[in-house]
Amino acid sequence: MEPHPADKKLFENLSGSGKAIGVLTSGGDAQGMNAAVRAVVRMGIYVEAKVYFVYEGYQGMVDGGDNIVEVSWESVSSILQVGGTVIGSARCKAFRTREGRLQAAYNLVKRGITNLCVIGGDGSLTGANLFREEWSGLLEELAESGKIDEEAVKKYAYLNIVGMVGSIDNDFCGTDMTIGTDSALHRIIEVVDAIMTTAQSHQRTFVLEVMGRHCGYLALVSALACGADWVLIPEYPPEEGWEDKMCVKLSENRARKKRLNIIIVAEGAIDSHNKAITSEQVKDLVVRCLGFDTRVTILGHVQRGGTPSAFDRILASRMGVEAVLALLEATPDTPACVVSLSGNQAVRLPLMECVQMTQEVQKAMDEARFKEAVQLRGRSFENNLKTYKLLSHRKQDAELPKSNFNVAVLNVGAPAAGMNAAVRSAVRVGITEGHKMFAINDGFEGFAKGQIKTVSWGDVGGWTGQGGSILGTKRTLPAKYLEKIADQMRTYNINALMVIGGFEAYESCLQLYEARSRFEEFCIPICVLPATISNNVPGTDFSIGADTALNAIVETCDRIKQSASGTKRRVFIIETMGGYCGYLANMGGLAAGADAAYIFEEKFDIRELQANVEHLTEKMKTSIQRGLVLRNENCNENYTTDFIYQLYSEEGKGVFDCRKNVLGHMQQGGAPSPFDRNFGTKISAKAIQWISKKLVETYRKGKVFANTDDTVCLLGMRRRNLVFQPVAELKGETDFVHRIAKEQWWLKLRPLMKILAKYKTSYDVSDSGQLEHVAMHRPKEAETGAI
Repeated sequence: MEPHPADKKLFENLSGSGKAIGVLTSGGDAQGMNAAVRAVVRMGIYVEAKVYFVYEGYQGMVDGGDNIVEVSWESVSSILQVGGTVIGSARCKAFRTREGRLQAAYNLVKRGITNLCVIGGDGSLTGANLFREEWSGLLEELAESGKIDEEAVKKYAYLNIVGMVGSIDNDFCGTDMTIGTDSALHRIIEVVDAIMTTAQSHQRTFVLEVMGRHCGYLALVSALACGADWVLIPEYPPEEGWEDKMCVKLSENRARKKRLNIIIVAEGAIDSHNKAITSEQVKDLVVRCLGFDTRVTILGHVQRGGTPSAFDRILASRMGVEAVLALLEATPDTPACVVSLSGNQAVRLPLMECVQMTQEVQKAMDEARFKEAVQLRGRSFENNLKTYKLLSHRKQDAELPKSNFNVAVLNVGAPAAGMNAAVRSAVRVGITEGHKMFAINDGFEGFAKGQIKTVSWGDVGGWTGQGGSILGTKRTLPAKYLEKIADQMRTYNINALMVIGGFEAYESCLQLYEARSRFEEFCIPICVLPATISNNVPGTDFSIGADTALNAIVETCDRIKQSASGTKRRVFIIETMGGYCGYLANMGGLAAGADAAYIFEEKFDIRELQANVEHLTEKMKTSIQRGLVLRNENCNENYTTDFIYQLYSEEGKGVFDCRKNVLGHMQQGGAPSPFDRNFGTKISAKAIQWISKKLVETYRKGKVFANTDDTVCLLGMRRRNLVFQPVAELKGETDFVHRIAKEQWWLKLRPLMKILAKYKTSYDVSDSGQLEHVAMHRPKEAETGAI
């Protein structure tokens, strides 16, 4: 297949002259590895390289024969939604010896493979780097023994290596999220949510052991996502006397009518003397000290299993394509690199710098330098720990500062999963900062009617895992209630406002900002937190709720694809929500392996529809006899879902038949995903800290008076950073008619979906990662939003 002419200049310099890429998975398996394999194979074939599977990791490379096989486009069909790795993974002792690596080099040279894409953990990647360093020596040795000729030594002189980290533990430094981590969190949270219902029935305490021999990421993030009472992780051992403190906290929670306690233990948990803390020890302690009915649940390999989440599929697909680009651009002088994610930005980092830093963490833990270990894990880990400590421990009233400020929280717009986690976080951080917290029911409509009440720490317990909006939410904008809202603000002496919602929340705060000249009551710090499944709010790459909706779409698409594969020669047209924003259709298409996704942002006409039908007709001649087409609800007023369904049915007569499915409001429901729980919790905590700072800055002569642009902000994630942006400035970036941002980052991923569905397209590589160095600490404000 011919690449688009615009790509030619980039695609001609594949290292050496043997255009062959080998892909292998090594070490422990992780969900999403298959999505990465699929992306490498298809991007490789797209740029006219030969691509080979190396079965069973390094063992297959050493054994050769049928373990190294050239693959085609269809070889990776239907693996996107499968957990684990279809090409197998094995620990390999032989590859650790020079003889083993010599045999592996021979097997690769025989097939002309000089580019390797390794998906695995730090051990696998270190092995790959050593192999690369020894490559020319190994080839000379093979030539001396007469196994290969001198020409082959010259022709295959260099080996290029690119790594992708597949590990559920998220224990690799330099990357915010490794492939498989988000899916493992999904498994843990599913179990915790299920256990919570049974624990509440019997007033039980549950000790949950999660994976993470050397890294507490899964334990920490799942504790944050379910509001656990206590968490034990290797990087941050509890202080001396933790046993008593934990028991006091558990009994205090019971005294406050909390019917269950959850304690999460990482399998590698240790105390400050580097002694192991096991889940059984924790259970015995609770039974001995408190006499509570206590059970232990060890999650084990459940966490590695199951289907990959939408996040992992998109992450792995982006990384797979980026890995092929990195191999195309590699020269003998560029170091072996890993492609990874920083915030929402794809980056390339020198492989050995990452490995060394990962080993530094272990060394720091072994030497009891725990504070340093936490810092070396990176900002994302550090932020999670800070937020957990902030939200889990309730200070006594006497210990709390008294700010004398009243802060109100409300939800605006349509419900989005994760809103409740954000409200809980805001209330608890606000109380910790010394504010009096108020909750407003039913958005601005409820505000005008005075549906306002104070909320305490305990009122928001257990909110993290609840879907929808407990406070109640309405789409009504404040414009028609301005006077009544100002009256209520005077009555309750509201000094700051946090508005959690979608486009309406952003518009509402813009209206309050513009009404400041008429109503002094609105001259207070106001912060918007983007929460909408549509992800259409300007000023942020992600919104609370979009990840949960995406998972709902992808889960349904998987089932539909299964049905289509059974009946053969069937195409499904699926309509997604999102208003005019094509985020759900586009990213859902990428994560579900769709053939096309119609969106408002990219205009299409009848010729394109015709081309899609022809593309599907061709596809039906192959072994993949099914099709999946997504359509955003407002992508075109004339080409409706019915129209596209009828067109496909008519044009595909005799070749394929058609079915349509409108997903509707199921996309708004369901328990929030781990990403949405954590994203909501973290940005909400950050927003309250910003509000506290602004309250102090604007407090003059006994009152708060904030009238500058930078006191009405939206907190969004932009590429790598969480940024507060004045809504007045965002106005210029907004298309108010269609309720979307004028520029949307995810449109750059659109060609990715088309390439992986076998369309000729141009891929803008200007945004692909440049090689960077691993920073131990990023600048103060550059806190990543990865969970």
